[in-house]
Amino acid sequence: MTSTLEWFKSSYSSNDGPECVEVAISPADRTLTVHVRDSKDAHRAQLAFAGASWSEFVDFAAHSV
Repeated sequence: MTSTLEWFKSSYSSNDGPECVEVAISPADRTLTVHVRDSKDAHRAQLAFAGASWSEFVDFAAHSV
């Protein structure tokens, strides 16, 4: 299933730096799932989060910087 995901790179990532993150969003079983992977090694393991959990993380990260 993850092979059909459309990945996009974080706006904070660059091609030159080591911190490159890609995210893909897929609806599954009436819930939203957010997939996260290392763009420099896309064939390694990926993380998957429920949409609500991802939203909480993004909100926390945005207010912690």
